[in-house]
Amino acid sequence: MERIFQILAVILAGVAAYFLWKGNGDRAFVSAVLGAVSFFLSVRFQVKERNRLREIEREKEEMIREQSEFVSK
Repeated sequence: MERIFQILAVILAGVAAYFLWKGNGDRAFVSAVLGAVSFFLSVRFQVKERNRLREIEREKEEMIREQSEFVSK
């Protein structure tokens, strides 16, 4: 999902540059803002996925630790 937002951000940056070149500042601003929103959404999805993977790994480590404590008793 983050790749879609990254591609969209690049496309919108290009559209904003085009509008700026044509002298349409309002449309360039809107395109740039939407591109920035797309970029930050891609970052959000990356962070969310990283946190999910860390949580899974933490749970695995806790299970291993609990099993080793159970076996040692």
